[in-house]
Amino acid sequence: MNFILASTSTLPGEEFLEYLKTELEILFSQVDEILFIPFARPSGISHEEYTLKAASFFQKIGKKIRGIHEFEDYSTAIRDAKAYFTGGGNTFLLVKTLHEHQLMTLLKDNIYAGKPYLGCSAGTNIGGLNMKTTNDMPIVYPSSFDCMGLVPFNINPHYLDPIAGLKHNGETRETRIKEFLTQNQETMVVGLREGNWLRHKDGVLRIEGSQSTRIFEYGKESYEVETGFCF
Repeated sequence: MNFILASTSTLPGEEFLEYLKTELEILFSQVDEILFIPFARPSGISHEEYTLKAASFFQKIGKKIRGIHEFEDYSTAIRDAKAYFTGGGNTFLLVKTLHEHQLMTLLKDNIYAGKPYLGCSAGTNIGGLNMKTTNDMPIVYPSSFDCMGLVPFNINPHYLDPIAGLKHNGETRETRIKEFLTQNQETMVVGLREGNWLRHKDGVLRIEGSQSTRIFEYGKESYEVETGFCF
């Protein structure tokens, strides 16, 4: 497989996908057109606007973008595509839409066959075993929480550390992940901080980016791994 699962599409003060530009030039070096899957966006920006936003970046690296919503048959669009990009938004909506159209397994099979894939935020969540460690609210009800399983664990994009001294009675991200582990003891969770991504290339799955990454496993203290760590 050949993919990048990134915590976010945009870092503060930067343009859309700019921090990943060099990596995406490599990821998509063998293709000229990418299929964009904007299903995670519930409001505020239409599929067409979101696609234009993506297209403005990919023009910089000499690639074309087509939104899956432009096709009458979504399944054919995925089968015929040379590469994929799934953007962020609400993971519940994304997973619901993919399952409704029988696209989750089809997309997985094409990525397993070697077609390049970029996921950001919600698009990264679906690279895990299931979507149960998303940060998003359940604004819709998917038929299944199961995702593509491109990696043998779950992901928590936009992972935030507890803030010392913050007067807040709600659960921290760490608390929520540990709650997940009490009911899903065999599933490791990768807390992917913004600026980091998972890279699979030549049979190796590696953490890359500017920060360390937090790993959660049932029955163990959570721990840090540095950039370059391989699973």
